[in-house]
Amino acid sequence: MAKKIRLPEEASQDEASIALLKLAAEKGIETAFSRADAMAACPIGSDGICCKVCSMGPCRLVKEGQTGICGATVGTVAARNFARMVAAGAASHSDHGRDLAYTLLAAAEGHAPDYKVRDPAKLKEMAGYLDVKVDGQTTEELAREVALAALAEFGKPQGEILNLKRAPAKRQEVWRKLGITPRNIDREIVEIMHRTHVGNDQDAEHILDHVLRAALGDGWGGSMLATDLSDVLFGTPGPVFTEANLGVLKDDEVNIIIHGHEPTLSEMIVAATQDPELIEYAKSKGAKGINIAGICCTANETLMRQGVPLAGNFLQQELAIITGSVEAMVVDIQCIMQSLAVLSDQFHTLLITTSPKAKITGATHIEFDEHRAMEIAKEIVRKAVDRFPERGKTAIPDHRANMIPGFSHEYINYALGGYYRGSLRPLNDAIMSGRIRGVVANIGCNNARVCHDEVFRYVVTEFLKNDVLVVETGCGAIASAKQGYMTPEAAFEVAGPGLREVCETAGIPPVLHLGSCVDNSRILTVLAQVATEGGLGEDICDIPAVGMAPEWMSEKAISIATYCVASGAYVIMGHSSPVEGSEEVTRIISDGWEEKVGGRLEFTNDPEEIVRRSLAHIDKKRAELGLPEYDPTKWGKSGDWRINQLLELPFTERIEAAYGNQAE
Repeated sequence: MAKKIRLPEEASQDEASIALLKLAAEKGIETAFSRADAMAACPIGSDGICCKVCSMGPCRLVKEGQTGICGATVGTVAARNFARMVAAGAASHSDHGRDLAYTLLAAAEGHAPDYKVRDPAKLKEMAGYLDVKVDGQTTEELAREVALAALAEFGKPQGEILNLKRAPAKRQEVWRKLGITPRNIDREIVEIMHRTHVGNDQDAEHILDHVLRAALGDGWGGSMLATDLSDVLFGTPGPVFTEANLGVLKDDEVNIIIHGHEPTLSEMIVAATQDPELIEYAKSKGAKGINIAGICCTANETLMRQGVPLAGNFLQQELAIITGSVEAMVVDIQCIMQSLAVLSDQFHTLLITTSPKAKITGATHIEFDEHRAMEIAKEIVRKAVDRFPERGKTAIPDHRANMIPGFSHEYINYALGGYYRGSLRPLNDAIMSGRIRGVVANIGCNNARVCHDEVFRYVVTEFLKNDVLVVETGCGAIASAKQGYMTPEAAFEVAGPGLREVCETAGIPPVLHLGSCVDNSRILTVLAQVATEGGLGEDICDIPAVGMAPEWMSEKAISIATYCVASGAYVIMGHSSPVEGSEEVTRIISDGWEEKVGGRLEFTNDPEEIVRRSLAHIDKKRAELGLPEYDPTKWGKSGDWRINQLLELPFTERIEAAYGNQAE
């Protein structure tokens, strides 16, 4: 039977992507979409029942009661595979945090002069969490002590991760009672690898208990440190106005795409593109200027702080090059396709790798060094400008959407309460009254095996219609941005009546962009603050909230899901389950984890089922808290709505309608 080749409209729901997929098909250019159609997934590996931890295998456990050569059962094999996914995901995000700590240390000691502390208040806040004395220290001295304290969290010999104190007290008790409080970040990751070596831990539940511990070290450890350190070095995000989708590329300017996950280089490139000397150099090559745009979470980092426009999410990285308008794609770590090297050779694009941890065969490697940050950034920009005269015909899709990102948890507090009364009290009150039915954290990657952005678009639209506030990070956030859901006006177009009132009052979009995928720690912080604010229980598991990654792809997504579950959240993953082949492991991560930690992990590839389960869980939690049953008919008669109706009338009729007989 011939493999089904999807039409562009079946491969993506994004109009810009559809246009470029058509162009790719016409030119015979391979993309992740066409490769996914041509290559069937291994059903044994995708179900988590293929063991490769020793050279006696691989052992494929496809028959009832079958074991590996060593006797490992389906449950043990599936648990090992799941654990190793979490280890890789936790290592990726946590290593990101470690690098930022080293950057802060170098800046504090004067070895990285292009960096400085941009948010001293956040630095002092970090110091409090890390038990660093603040009084009597200069900013540089405090930055050095905070950096060293952060680095100690990765390998200290005793104690536990200090940021755990930011969780609700009841949640901390759960972790300690179960013995899953992480001791340091690296130790728990190493222990996963040790436990899953051949002939070691061979009890599925015991393996998965430690998975919870290692994932917590990621969420409340490495990822949270990464977010805080980024805010200290580059500024805590606040709302900015910008645009999203491939239409942000310019036909008459040098286009530089930054792609990956680390802000240390990308922030410098943003600054370099504003250098008058380099702008004049670009003009000398025939360009009107230099345009910078982002893909994936490097995009989200610079977007949140600098307003750098989004070119797209994970599955659009190849399509950006296919526009023929990109002079350079500058990449660092994570979610970067090796196909970019071959693809860029078919165009004038220069693919530049920059991380000492990630080279790509065929790419130009310019290794980034924080000690010479601006010098290297300018070198990269100059090389991009040199490519502009080689540009041929371009095909930039005319698709982009306005957006307002920048909703750090600090800004959400400010938006809801102002400078002196900032808190999440208004959010809690809105949930308690029923104006907001609940909250969904919609995150994660794109996956070439499902229609690009389709599930994101469907579930977010349904949640908004049902008065569910949506907070997002990563590529999921980029999907909503491209759909136009990240402006306050979107609330009037798609939100239910209660959510619309809240958005109208606070002046916020119905979908809040909280940052890159490492910034899911912001979501943990918001949930912890909601729980401690009062009225919605005492723990994260009490809140009418759901987490999800409908189009997940990476091991990082599995680690994120696991630390959210360990924190008490109900999490739904789309696409497919990596432990589908083991009923035992499937039961442990759902019913078993719910009994232990109050959160559960489920997988379903049905978007309607994702929405149904989410709303059912939200309503269940509302009932358990004794909150009124969700009733959208109670809301929707907002002041601005009446004013807008009045403005359509002639002036005299408007006055009479507004004031009646008093107008006389």
